[in-house]
Amino acid sequence: MPQTHLITGAGSGIGALVAQRLADRGDRLVLVARDAARAADLTAAFPTAAPLIVDLAHPERLADAVAAADFPDAVDTVIHAAGIVDLGEVADLPLSAWTSQVTVNLVAPAELTRLVLPRVRAAKGQVVFVNSGAGLTAHPQWAAYAASKHGLKALADALRGEEAPHGVRVTTVYPGRTATPMQAKVHEQEGADYRPEAFIDPASVVTAILTAIDLPRDAVISDVTVRPGPR
Repeated sequence: MPQTHLITGAGSGIGALVAQRLADRGDRLVLVARDAARAADLTAAFPTAAPLIVDLAHPERLADAVAAADFPDAVDTVIHAAGIVDLGEVADLPLSAWTSQVTVNLVAPAELTRLVLPRVRAAKGQVVFVNSGAGLTAHPQWAAYAASKHGLKALADALRGEEAPHGVRVTTVYPGRTATPMQAKVHEQEGADYRPEAFIDPASVVTAILTAIDLPRDAVISDVTVRPGPR
């Protein structure tokens, strides 16, 4: 039976690929788009998808956007794949770099999850957070991004315990460096040459996500780290 999945970050990288894999198997998609132009691009790529038009940089607008969207009464999976990164040392990072990353990477997922939880509970569904290795370990120049992702881990861990009585599963996926447009941006900020073949194929991360989603209901993959394999 087709399922319904709400996905952020479906415009590129891991989010786009997981949306494609789910669409290919006939599932229904609700895709978050930051504006009407982006929504048009997503519906062109996924003609059967319903757009949810809202900019995650403004989570205060999520409630109205969810109320206006074409939502079913039950949502099987929420996949938080959107994220932004802005590197810099603590001594140099402006306030805007902190607030933007914490807002998009943590506050927006928390608010979107809150708003759709009744629908996820109705489906006895699942919330999947695409985190990062930075959500477990912080390195120099990664303070703000890592802080937002450490916070996302805390959100997932608390939610897992809170929602278990409602039959909702919660999974966090921690990919290592993956060959996505975000990784290209990271290399640009680091001033390093970018070679996609040196990093994890996003398809491998998507396979981990789908494995967690498709796991029989008697179990849950709570946390999974995806690291580069031997070369």
